[in-house]
Amino acid sequence: MSSSDDTLPHPQAECSSPPPNQSQSQIQLPLLIHQLSFNQDNTCFSAVTDRGFFVFNTEPYRPLICRDFESGLSLLSMLFRFEVFVLVGSSYSPSPSAAATNTKALLWDDHASRCIGELSFRSPIRSIRLRRDTIVVILLHKIYLYNFSDLKLLHQLETTSNPKGLCEVSQISGPMLLVCPGLQKGSVRVENYGSKKCKFINAHSSNITCLALTHDGRVLATASSKGTLIRCFNTLDGTLIQEVRRGADRAEIYCLAFSPTAQWLAVSSDKGTIHVFSLKADSVVLGDDRSTSALESPLSNQSALSSLSILKGVLPKYFSSEWSVAQFRLPEGSRCIVAFGQQKNTIMIIGMDGSFRRCQFDLVNGGQMTQMEEHNFLKQEEHFPSWNEDS
Repeated sequence: MSSSDDTLPHPQAECSSPPPNQSQSQIQLPLLIHQLSFNQDNTCFSAVTDRGFFVFNTEPYRPLICRDFESGLSLLSMLFRFEVFVLVGSSYSPSPSAAATNTKALLWDDHASRCIGELSFRSPIRSIRLRRDTIVVILLHKIYLYNFSDLKLLHQLETTSNPKGLCEVSQISGPMLLVCPGLQKGSVRVENYGSKKCKFINAHSSNITCLALTHDGRVLATASSKGTLIRCFNTLDGTLIQEVRRGADRAEIYCLAFSPTAQWLAVSSDKGTIHVFSLKADSVVLGDDRSTSALESPLSNQSALSSLSILKGVLPKYFSSEWSVAQFRLPEGSRCIVAFGQQKNTIMIIGMDGSFRRCQFDLVNGGQMTQMEEHNFLKQEEHFPSWNEDS
């Protein structure tokens, strides 16, 4: 346990330091991207850079916000489409006073262009998660939960070392369900604020490196440092629902993403291939909100099974694994995150190289996805022409 995490953070209704200095000058290229993320319903995505941040609409693809703060940011968290963001500064900023800015979470009202609140910590903030009623701040060994309206501390949790800031929260109205790394290697903590119960799931034998949660909080997907198997669990009782295989070689999983009805799971990794898996989570877990078309999809889990599954128990487990039903290939090492689009059977891929892609997968035949469109969101001379005008 890091001693720097032991002191309670101090919330403030207004920022003790001035907000980032917004400039109307052109953002200089090339930009260094520090973070990419989708909002809670995948209708927007944000890119945090060493100069500020961008926000883009996803369907249709179009720019929404471009902010140049002159000093860099490391994290940004959106709340659906509200013009209120939580910003975290970057220790890599050239500003002399920036060394400690990654220990402060600033509540930024973009409409008013001012900071309306601040949370300060003694160690760097690893990630932020937002709900309509809660701000969740993740540090290396602790997670703090605050009431959104008055920044009152609601709860704090201890975790094993969590350098990636892994944590996910349910997004439907009502009591929150939160998942994060447990206190032991490979375990996941499930905190149910409705039942006031805490459960630990032994998900993997190695360290957890990626988590995803359905909007209702009932299904959890996990990946470990091996990156070969993805497991889905029922958060209500901790039972394993399904295990799917990304591949045989070790890989770093960048992103796990459920479709809105949890019929599909998308996975990105440093191998460069985006995988889409068919899930079999039943209506008891998901409720009865799956569409008829989803239930009648020709791509069943049986079609994703290895043809050698009849030899299960005789050959190694690899041969009876459930494989992805659709794939899209990028250059190996391409760092990207994925989300499902509003258009039928589509995924969106945003990369640290500034790329935005929309792809469609075939429900009948599966296989290689079809790219529908591609953009470079770092070309702000195209997206934000006013930023190139002389002041």
